[in-house]
Amino acid sequence: MKVEQISIFIENKSGRLAEVTRVLGEAGVNIRALSLADTSDFGILRLIVDQTDVAGAALRQHSFTVSKTEVVAVEVPDRPMGLYSILAVLDKDKINVEYMYAFVERCGENAVIIFRFDDTEGAIRSLTANGVKVLKGERVCQM
Repeated sequence: MKVEQISIFIENKSGRLAEVTRVLGEAGVNIRALSLADTSDFGILRLIVDQTDVAGAALRQHSFTVSKTEVVAVEVPDRPMGLYSILAVLDKDKINVEYMYAFVERCGENAVIIFRFDDTEGAIRSLTANGVKVLKGERVCQM
């Protein structure tokens, strides 16, 4: 029920983000979701892609620093209080959200959000025990 995410360390200068997307595109990799956090000097680009290993190899070949992380994709009710209903379950079980970002696709009537937790296994147990739908990695990459 985990999703592989790649994180790319990039300099915060003109053209670097375009270079990442060019390298991925030329390798035939499709970006499914992304998040970019930056400072004045560098950024961390987090991506869910359809071919994690191909993406990592292509980026490393072009001298990018790349790492893999496990994240969790969760269906969130697309209505007021929908996100709160998920966060309340996690809070009740004392599970910390390190970061989160939205996915580019809806799943039926629900939105999909990518979460990074301090306790991934505990988060999955908590969410599924409370009836929250956690998506399998393969499903997310094929959406």
